[in-house]
Amino acid sequence: MPVSSELPHKRADAGAYGKGARSRVSLNLFWRTFFLLALLLMGSILAWLQTLRALEFEPRTLQTAQQIASLVNLSRAALEHSDAIARISLIKTMADQEGVRIQPREPSDRFDALPPTQLNLRLDELLRNRLGADTVLARSVNGEEGLWVSFTIDEDPNWILLDKSRYAAASSQTWLIWLCTAGLLSLAGAAVIARLINRPLKQLSYAANRVRDGDFAASQLDEEAVTSEIREVNIGFNRMAQKLAQLEQERAVMMAGISHDLRTPLARLRLETEMSVQDDIAREHMVADIVQLDATIDKFLDYARPDHVTLTVVNLHAVVSSCVYAVQNHRELQITMTIPDDIYVMADEVELARVISNLLENARRYGKTVDTDTAFVDISIKTRENWVLMRLRDHGPGVPAEQLASLTQPFFRGDSARTAAAGAGLGLSIVDKTVQRMGGIFSITNANAGGLVSNIQLQRVTEVPDGQDPKHRLQRPQIKRQLPPNAL
Repeated sequence: MPVSSELPHKRADAGAYGKGARSRVSLNLFWRTFFLLALLLMGSILAWLQTLRALEFEPRTLQTAQQIASLVNLSRAALEHSDAIARISLIKTMADQEGVRIQPREPSDRFDALPPTQLNLRLDELLRNRLGADTVLARSVNGEEGLWVSFTIDEDPNWILLDKSRYAAASSQTWLIWLCTAGLLSLAGAAVIARLINRPLKQLSYAANRVRDGDFAASQLDEEAVTSEIREVNIGFNRMAQKLAQLEQERAVMMAGISHDLRTPLARLRLETEMSVQDDIAREHMVADIVQLDATIDKFLDYARPDHVTLTVVNLHAVVSSCVYAVQNHRELQITMTIPDDIYVMADEVELARVISNLLENARRYGKTVDTDTAFVDISIKTRENWVLMRLRDHGPGVPAEQLASLTQPFFRGDSARTAAAGAGLGLSIVDKTVQRMGGIFSITNANAGGLVSNIQLQRVTEVPDGQDPKHRLQRPQIKRQLPPNAL
């Protein structure tokens, strides 16, 4: 499978390096809680709104009918018990002070009935019951808008004009304003509640990530939380983190002691072997076995190395050059390197050199071309925005596709590697673990033309601080392959 030139724009999630991003869309717990609360609150608001409108309808209609009927009856009584001169003065006073106008109803009057809404129909029914069956409600008379009600004074038909706004029900705009206000307040409350609910989970997630990265000191949770369940979870998590920190410290002490406890007797055993064993062939084999044991110990120590690294600006060309220089006299390796001098990445210089050395050693052992004793390795890079992809490809037989995902597992070795294996099966596991510690991504694929391709993706540095090449800890001589002549 060819290596894609498309580099991701963001770092992959922890534990997903080399496995591809999930296509499933994930929803933040805060937003899920917020949406559920918002849906519940908005549904409740709409239900209460409809309930209030239904409960408001009948009381408002009765109140409006009573007010209109009372005003008509009072006006009729006042006009019936006043003489002609006082009646004219009373009508003028009612029009000026109360906005109520009374005028005779002529047979030629043209009027438009109220719209047949539920409120208007109920109001018309109630007024007919109170004022008489011949009562007429109109929205305009002779083109003049208003709330017109017909009534009689001494058998003379009249119109009374009322201010329609005094008896109109709440408009849809009013209800919409109240609905929007209640909705906004509900959404704000839902956001606050969701944040309060999810804050302990967010803190727990952050602390778990810190424990995963080996930072046990920054993973302490509040053991005085008000909620009892959260308090119990925090206490249990803190005790777990303390236990893991203790185990990590004990492991570091134990692994540090292995170097002294095993290498000292191995060195003494090698010395005694070289001095005591007379058979040259047997001595060489025994010394080789001791060297292999020493190398295996190195692998275990590398794999158990603490997870914390300090990232600095590193010149990629210089680090690779140092690693190639160290193996330039190996007859089993032929390395072609095409890396520009001005490529910088964020990495730990020594750790990155260890990664490249492990990959070169892996290629030397298992990447030899068919019918030869030489492994041809090509080292190249591709850059995209803030990432650098370095490819180390050999031209060997490759690895079965079903075993690619298992190559970075500790102590795993493919079938083709078992007969010639001289290690503990930790080389690629160390590479994967180290690259992850440096914030990168490591993956392995088979090349289309044959061979295994190791891909290391690291964060690119486009501008070196102060425009100066950073200080280096590794030797960087020019690469000059000067192999000794072949033995005859």
